[in-house]
Amino acid sequence: MKRATASGASQLSLFTQQPPDHQWRVRVSPRARRMTIRVFAGGRVEIAVPRTARPAAIERFVGQHREWIARKIDELGAHPAPIATIPERIDLAFTGESWSVEWYDAAGPLRLRTEGTTIRLCGNRSRVSEARSLLRDWLIEHARERLEPVLQSVARETGMGYERMQIRRQRTRWGSCSRRMTISLNCCLLFQSPAVVRYLLVHELCHTQQMNHSVRFWRLVEQHEPDHRRLDRELVRGWRHVPAWVFGLS
Repeated sequence: MKRATASGASQLSLFTQQPPDHQWRVRVSPRARRMTIRVFAGGRVEIAVPRTARPAAIERFVGQHREWIARKIDELGAHPAPIATIPERIDLAFTGESWSVEWYDAAGPLRLRTEGTTIRLCGNRSRVSEARSLLRDWLIEHARERLEPVLQSVARETGMGYERMQIRRQRTRWGSCSRRMTISLNCCLLFQSPAVVRYLLVHELCHTQQMNHSVRFWRLVEQHEPDHRRLDRELVRGWRHVPAWVFGLS
């Protein structure tokens, strides 16, 4: 049986027929039981498929959902994604910080250090991919430093505890809570407003009490964040605030 693969995505007519300013990608997931579609700000469309999915079946599936994809792209305000170059500034809405990024061309391994609110990269300027990787590592660590005290504060305020927190760089989730009470937070939350971030923290802490999205769960959320519906809509649109260098490959 011929299997769909990420590399095989280019052979599918649905990709070659798309405008060049949108990115379409098939991702084979060992855990996927069915095909799903995810639309990201910037116009990127990702189709997750089981290992046994055939290209023809993927094309039919996407064809059936083209209108939904178009609406989702429009809803997210998705414009052609900018090239993921190294930024000159990094503005963090959650903390109100604005970091300048300076890159000094030099021999030797690429290095990153901070001084005040300046991030300094030192090394060969042709190594853009490595520079982005260093900036992403910095973002994850900075998110850990900034988000954990707030999570601890909201936990005390709401009377809901957790075991530990971890920071990840996820493309599809803002946060999650495991049955072992580990709360995972996306480093991209630093690009969101304080009110939106607090709502997400309340949401995940409520999962320590209700591991579902039942009526009881949402009542608990509303008890601690009455404006959760509006903030949840803002969070859904929050991907548009995440700069290209955080995930971009180009």
